[in-house]
Amino acid sequence: MNTALVILAAGKGTRMNSDLPKVLHPLGGAPLLAHAMRAGASLAPEKTVIVAGHGADLVRAAAQDHDETAQVVEQTEQLGTAHAAGQARGALAGFDGTVVVLFGDTPFVQPETLEAMITAQADHDVVVLGFTAADPGRYGRLVMQGDTLERIVEFKDATPDERAISLCNSGVVACNAGLLFDLINAVGNDNASGEYYLTDIIALARADGRRATVVTCDESETLGINTRAELASAEAAFQGRARAQAFDDGVTMPAPGTVHFAFDTVIGRDTIVEPNVVFGPGVTVETGATIRAFSHLEGCHVARGAIIGPYARLRPGAELSENTRVGNFVEIKNAQIGEGTKVNHLSYIGDATLGARTNIGAGTITCNYDGVLKHHTDIGDDVFIGSNTMLVAPVHIGDRALTGSGSVITSDVDPDALAIARAPQVEKPGMATKLRTILKAKKAKLQRGS
Repeated sequence: MNTALVILAAGKGTRMNSDLPKVLHPLGGAPLLAHAMRAGASLAPEKTVIVAGHGADLVRAAAQDHDETAQVVEQTEQLGTAHAAGQARGALAGFDGTVVVLFGDTPFVQPETLEAMITAQADHDVVVLGFTAADPGRYGRLVMQGDTLERIVEFKDATPDERAISLCNSGVVACNAGLLFDLINAVGNDNASGEYYLTDIIALARADGRRATVVTCDESETLGINTRAELASAEAAFQGRARAQAFDDGVTMPAPGTVHFAFDTVIGRDTIVEPNVVFGPGVTVETGATIRAFSHLEGCHVARGAIIGPYARLRPGAELSENTRVGNFVEIKNAQIGEGTKVNHLSYIGDATLGARTNIGAGTITCNYDGVLKHHTDIGDDVFIGSNTMLVAPVHIGDRALTGSGSVITSDVDPDALAIARAPQVEKPGMATKLRTILKAKKAKLQRGS
């Protein structure tokens, strides 16, 4: 069955007290909108349409960063959910299939739930996602007759008997495209808020003899984000799910509550993740690696058998081969580290390629930036870089070469060569005592003057 997504993302999110559109606030290192898009992507939609409003340009950039084929349309007036969904009509002109309407601030709807809605839609004209709430509060209520959904009543407009219903509306809808927009055209705004409710399409569909039903999910899937406190609660829920999934995948975490995952973190089995590790977006860790405590990884790939940290930082573009070692207070950025290579202490490796079995001494820096442009450092196989070496890029160090400690390497080094680039040591007998005497006298004079 052909499907299309319409994701409503036009709300300003006033209660977030932020200049950032609500759907762009991060959850698991990605905008809330990206979570909704990822859930919908499980349906392999033919089209994805984002309805933006406040901060539309920012929303467009975020949506197309996640899926460059996504179309973004703008709702210039905030007149309700039916009015918002109706803005997708032009983008879906000629589309003949099922439209699933999602919300950009509802990140936890599961792919299998959406698939169940598509299955139900094969036998019904309209399908709504519902849930049984422990505390129905101000949710809209689903009024059922047997398996048929008769109407949805917003809390503001509900009678006391209707408010007693515990089956609530998530807002997620599946409907044939043509029928959906016909029903939206018929929606009025004669209600307590004066808005055009998408929920009204159910009563309109039933009045026209159409079939409507409900697919239910766990209440946790329908969690919407309206405040920063709710965002924090959602983050805690996300991290709990991510940690549980990591355990199921065979990852060892001695202190799971201190490990933070991103929405796309991938970790192979038999990996050990020690306490206080943070995974930013874009991290893949292969089988049998060890990520030691207080390390931060983002946009990187760690091959099997590698050991990272403690206190290591892997930035975007870090590519670590099998059995590499990246130790304490080491930062790797946009660099490929060859198999068995070690960068164990207090070093920065950026914009570089390191061969296999190379050893980088403590305090080594690839000086990759001249204030305007970035330059590349290339280090071969079986190289030994002495401690406190500055490698001024662009520079190439040949296979099996060595650099002397404290060197500033500004020229290429041939294979098998030893490069030493430091000033000769000069010793002046007795000068230390004379210098101290001069400095102490100067200090005393300054103190008398004050």
